[in-house]
Amino acid sequence: MASTAIASLPSLFATLPRSPKRRTRLLCALAAEPIASTPPSLSVVIAGGGSGGHIFPAIAIADELRADARVVFLGTSSGMERNVIPAAGYEFVPIPKVKLSRPFLSPLNLLLPFQLLRSIVASLRVLREIRPDVVVGTGAYVSAPVLFAAALSGIRLVIQEQNAYPGITNRAIAPYAEKIFLAFNACLKYFPREKCVVCGNPIRLSLNHHASKVDARLHFFPEAGENAKVLLVLGGSTGATALNDAFLKMYHDMLMEHDNRYIIWQTGAEWHNEVESHVKKHPRLLLAPFLHAMNLAYAASDVVVSRAGAMTCTEILNAGKPSILIPSPTAAEDHQTKNAYTMADIAGSKVITEDELDSSKLESAINQVIGDENLMMEMSEKAMRAARPKASSEIAQCILSLVKAPSS
Repeated sequence: MASTAIASLPSLFATLPRSPKRRTRLLCALAAEPIASTPPSLSVVIAGGGSGGHIFPAIAIADELRADARVVFLGTSSGMERNVIPAAGYEFVPIPKVKLSRPFLSPLNLLLPFQLLRSIVASLRVLREIRPDVVVGTGAYVSAPVLFAAALSGIRLVIQEQNAYPGITNRAIAPYAEKIFLAFNACLKYFPREKCVVCGNPIRLSLNHHASKVDARLHFFPEAGENAKVLLVLGGSTGATALNDAFLKMYHDMLMEHDNRYIIWQTGAEWHNEVESHVKKHPRLLLAPFLHAMNLAYAASDVVVSRAGAMTCTEILNAGKPSILIPSPTAAEDHQTKNAYTMADIAGSKVITEDELDSSKLESAINQVIGDENLMMEMSEKAMRAARPKASSEIAQCILSLVKAPSS
């Protein structure tokens, strides 16, 4: 065989271009061509979408799995997942949308069984084609038909719950799941204990890259001195009207009264123009519709004021920051209120409900925390103890171990 291979070399070289320039280009192209690799033997389908709170944990899990498995996402063509998932480098297959209207007794929900059936049938077709070893659900209604299709097909499935109180989809699918990954211990009472793994929420890799406070402050406020106190205000990705409105009424007086205070204020895209039109420019105020370098924003801050979405709460814990939380009363199943009070228990977070919220109450809470070094240190230590920064890798390893084990 070796002699045959050697004998074929002259004919191989004879096929090379005679022109030195063309030969050089061909050899360069061959050198740049990656060596063919064996495709992963495992395949994973992930279902979850509608909002970043369900999509970004799914991507964080996928990032840990992609070296060992083919990962395919299922979602709707109308949700934000249709753009976010392909941009993250993953295959995306759309399925028909299932829309649950609130309140549950709304006449619009009369069509729900037909929508669900259509989406389950479409999911069955996709799963039959992909033949995944496991299906992962990260919540939201978009994941329901995929998870039910997996259960009907006898495909292993696992779910990940981001909130302190589980969503309706995860509660419904729990009997069919082999593993249930939870962010908070408070959620254990809603699921069979033997299936549960409390490991925290998977977060973006960039947020696990902690910058130093000095470097982070140089990024935002190069002139800030050692005694500076930085407040990070997160109005949400779209904008939290009540939070932004309350802060708008008191931020300027606070800057005037405290010359060592600095503010990084993410208004949210929908609210930014409105806020910007009323804000007085100030060298110690940075206003932005969206913060791309969130790891730097957390590192630079002393205290965080925010809504209480599951992923924001997780980021606050991982950053080890004292926090003041204003939960949204309109979040599905009042998730944010439950998240906020869970944060109060495990991290000492201060909670202001939207009914209680006004500019004076918000300013008083900020002054209470940021003006007390001992309190800030205590809250920071509690947050760091409650943090679970390796959630993504723990979930991925558990999934890989599960699919490599024989089915029960």
